[in-house]
Amino acid sequence: MAGHSGLVGSAIWRELQRRGFSHLIGRTHAELDLLDAGATREFYAREKPEFVFVAAARVGGIQANRSRPAEFLYENLQIQNNLIHGAWQAGVRKLLFLGSSCIYPKHAPQPLKEESVLTAPLEPTNEWYAIAKIAGLKLCQACRRQAGCDFISVIPTNLYGRNDNYDSQSSHVLPALIRKFHEARISGAAAAVCWGTGTPRREFLHADDLARACVFLMENYSDEQFINAGYGGDISIREVAELVKCIVGFRGAIVWDTSRPDGAPRKLMDSSRLLALGWKPKVDLESGLRFAYEDFLKRLGKA
Repeated sequence: MAGHSGLVGSAIWRELQRRGFSHLIGRTHAELDLLDAGATREFYAREKPEFVFVAAARVGGIQANRSRPAEFLYENLQIQNNLIHGAWQAGVRKLLFLGSSCIYPKHAPQPLKEESVLTAPLEPTNEWYAIAKIAGLKLCQACRRQAGCDFISVIPTNLYGRNDNYDSQSSHVLPALIRKFHEARISGAAAAVCWGTGTPRREFLHADDLARACVFLMENYSDEQFINAGYGGDISIREVAELVKCIVGFRGAIVWDTSRPDGAPRKLMDSSRLLALGWKPKVDLESGLRFAYEDFLKRLGKA
């Protein structure tokens, strides 16, 4: 498991434990630097894993992507190249690579179908991360074509849940809103400022649901075509902000800073391929957000 301490990786780890798998291998960044090709090769040679989940990545929201584009492109390319190529060289039985919904063109038809990738320009606010992820998908396909590697790729929608990143400079929209409204409530602020217009629509999937999907696909899917994993419905940023505000208990106003970017106008994924295989999500957004806020309070906040 690469990235086992992060939002997605830890969820997959818990799901594997729940399913009774006991021979799990994970390393922290201090124990294994995935940017180091030699160290990654040595890890594969020493541990000889049969199945690999690639959930390790340099991730962040709009602000992080805009301010550190070189880091997002270079580090993600290095991490996934070392893991995917290393798995091929080590004879790994099966690998699952996690992509991102930002690989889809900014104005791709909704809901987003797998066939839309590389048909039009990307959303500029996260194109560096998207280009790296597209390269990872293509490397999995190339290894399959050239060497018969059973490498598959999953494209999750926007994720949230336990072990999320709540950093004010690098978090995604839901953890950012949780922290923003919590701090506004604690400080007694009259208003909280949110980015953009609030009109873009986003789909949100709880990390535990994605973990169930990943384990399900590792057991039941083997195809060159990458596959979408989404909740099946979307909500406006304005609506989700009001929901988070209510859950956190902030009673002030929301002020929308329209000088800030919105990002893509809409991102709803077509997950019909995955749903047809028999998987479906279990955690609704309101319940998931309540769980997420509890996690935030345990880790960083004070009620």
